[in-house]
Amino acid sequence: MLLRSLLTLYTHSAYVKLGFLKKCLPLFSLWKTRRVAPSLSYLFISQLYKNLALMAESKPVSVQVGEKRGCLENKEDTPSKKPKVESDDENGGDPHQDEKEEPEGEGNDVKEEDGETFADMMKHGLTELDVGILKYVSEHEGFSGILKERYSDFVVHEISKLGKIVHLDDLSIPAEPEEVQEPEQQPMDTDVLTEEQKKLLGELQLFKNKEDNVFIEVMDDTKEKRTLVHKAIKTLFPGLETKTEEKEGHKFIVAYHAAGKKALAAPRKHFWPKNRGCFCHFVLYKENKDTMDAINVLSKFLRLRPNMFSYMGTKDKRAITVQEIAVLKITAERLAHLNKCLMNLKLGNFCYKNHPLKLGELQGNHFTVVIRNISGTDEQVRQALSSLKQTGFINYYGMQRFGTTAVPTQSVGRAILRNDWNEVVDLILKPRPGEKEFLVRCREEWAKSQDPEAALKKLPNKRCVEGQLLRGLSMYGRKNIVTAFALIPRNNRLMYIHSYQSVVWNTMVSRRIEAFGLRAVEGDLILRGTTAHVLSAEEAENHTIHDIVMPLPGFDVIYPTHHVGKGYKELLTADGLDIDNMRHKVKDYSLAGAYRRIIIRPSEVSWEVIQYDDPRISLVHTDFEKMENKPAPVFKTEGKHRALRMEFSLPPSTYATMAIREVLKLDTSIKKQTQLNTTWFN
Repeated sequence: MLLRSLLTLYTHSAYVKLGFLKKCLPLFSLWKTRRVAPSLSYLFISQLYKNLALMAESKPVSVQVGEKRGCLENKEDTPSKKPKVESDDENGGDPHQDEKEEPEGEGNDVKEEDGETFADMMKHGLTELDVGILKYVSEHEGFSGILKERYSDFVVHEISKLGKIVHLDDLSIPAEPEEVQEPEQQPMDTDVLTEEQKKLLGELQLFKNKEDNVFIEVMDDTKEKRTLVHKAIKTLFPGLETKTEEKEGHKFIVAYHAAGKKALAAPRKHFWPKNRGCFCHFVLYKENKDTMDAINVLSKFLRLRPNMFSYMGTKDKRAITVQEIAVLKITAERLAHLNKCLMNLKLGNFCYKNHPLKLGELQGNHFTVVIRNISGTDEQVRQALSSLKQTGFINYYGMQRFGTTAVPTQSVGRAILRNDWNEVVDLILKPRPGEKEFLVRCREEWAKSQDPEAALKKLPNKRCVEGQLLRGLSMYGRKNIVTAFALIPRNNRLMYIHSYQSVVWNTMVSRRIEAFGLRAVEGDLILRGTTAHVLSAEEAENHTIHDIVMPLPGFDVIYPTHHVGKGYKELLTADGLDIDNMRHKVKDYSLAGAYRRIIIRPSEVSWEVIQYDDPRISLVHTDFEKMENKPAPVFKTEGKHRALRMEFSLPPSTYATMAIREVLKLDTSIKKQTQLNTTWFN
């Protein structure tokens, strides 16, 4: 439909005007939410835009574009504007982002502007060779296929800490538990408070007295008696708080309103039953939106800070994902109401618990992946998936760990670790090819004037990494870059040094596989509990490659004792770092290190080769479609196209794209995938 609209604009030049091209951006955004290969979207529509622009120069006509409004969370709320919830623009969506968190890239917080196409930008990106991803463990012949041609081709279900795969299958509101009346002696009602005191407290509760508080003198001044008075006031007069004060040698209990007059105006908002868990847990189903974007949307609708939500892990953007979320003291009714307003998000399976969720508590993720237009024979597919099931894949850090621009994140991380802050600034702000026009202008201004305020004015959105760094430089100057750099959110800053650790790990694991293959050898490391142990020759015979770990560099790890382990020191020395001194002057950037398994063997592996005719149809039956009673996709015995539909489960902190890479034996970088799609399109 969108394609027809754009073609209509192209053939009916009376609708064209340069101003209208800017209003076409929402259509462009909408196109990117469709389930098609993002690189093809950019290539085709950007060319269409160029032609429209040429026509616009001769026949300008203004066009009005309507606005869609969001809905209010409650009818009783004051009529303030609510945010419109749409799919995000993030460089067309990263077609290889896995369950691991991908920190915000430089400039990703702002919408697309005129500039080079996505394919042009990706000409300058990284390949797997650039980040140490070199080896395979299987011996089957690889074959081609398209990964994430539609975002519904990549479905992720979280595995809870109890080992259960999380599904969205219930939108109902849980019944409120019956109030349990605890048998309590209440001497405070008759003995502790006098009738006069009760009257004053009642008037205070309803704001009928002119005083802001009520003083009650405790005649029998004992701690036990004061405790009874405190409890009596809080039990009989909800909304009041108490404290003890001493005046002229006498102790008084002071009753007052904790939340002011707003508590009376909206009492339900502050009331939370004692027998209800403080946290509402729910299942979040999302399409083509990353976890933090989804949390931010919910925060705006509920008027909460994002840190009121907790979760066990972040999930992909270009995918359909299902995960558990918890929020503090928000009712299931309020959350369920949002289902009427949200796009690409659905909330359900509500329940109340007394604890939040913590990062890393999950047992892993279950993946359903469709790889379209496969070239491999059924026998090739069988060999590839059998190897994945029996042997596994090399546990490389995936490409999304390293960014997509011509300046790799690991280069910035290396400069941070070397304490070379001028290089950090230069790398982040230096001009680079294939970027959005506003970033090009910003970088050119910085290169020309070195004036952070002048460069900052070139950015329409100051929240991107470049904007935050420039704001810090304008506040603290070039002589205090460490403080200026700290204005970038902590997770984004740590992303740089973690990226450097990851490329070192990938490189050393490739060397380890090259040197010793898939067997345990003397000098390898295994984990005993949380402690690393060096294998002797005799011990190595009793272990397999699945037991072997390799360290990420840091001050709290040991290294393999064979020649590959010694390569760590050579690599870090070449980068200007001392492997024996990984502590940094800034505590945040001190690397403790960690251990990571070399080979991961997925569980619950299954697959089938399916035939289909229409490339636009979904080949996965999602939770939402099941709840809508939509029929499951029916696969033909013969069709124009073949696809591989595979399912598997992985532990936390592993990359599904690395498992898929092992099956296809293809470079999973955006640069290579875009080149393949560009070649196919042309």
